[in-house]
Amino acid sequence: MSQSTFDDELFGEAANEMREDVEEHLAAARAELPPVDAVWETDADNTLGALNALRSALDVGDAADHLHDAKKWYAMGERADAFEDADDLEAEIETLDSAIDDIKNAREQVGELASTIPSLKGALEDLHAADEEDGTEDEAEADAADDDGAEEVEAE
Repeated sequence: MSQSTFDDELFGEAANEMREDVEEHLAAARAELPPVDAVWETDADNTLGALNALRSALDVGDAADHLHDAKKWYAMGERADAFEDADDLEAEIETLDSAIDDIKNAREQVGELASTIPSLKGALEDLHAADEEDGTEDEAEADAADDDGAEEVEAE
């Protein structure tokens, strides 16, 4: 066996292993993404609980790390021209990259919303308490006016 044939065989073997590594990392990244039910369904008793549950569900775990490793091995394979057809790998990398970014952005937005809910609840409670106090004062004033009117009528 000539050195050239031996090198070609080793290169072919390395290229296959590199593709397998990329595919394994992509599969691992996909497996780390949150399941649909965890994002869509909730058993929370209130809005804050639902938001906190959603924020927890929107955790990508190690998906970003696996995607990083897949990109690394993909870039190595591309530079070495080791892949005969890598369009499927590139498309999968782009799809997962976009999904991970979307999930991270959604998690951040849910976190921001969840942090505003307690103060919003407090403000609404204060407003409603003030309305009830105003309503009580208005009723007391109306009762007092009715009492004054009744006394005037009796005095005549």
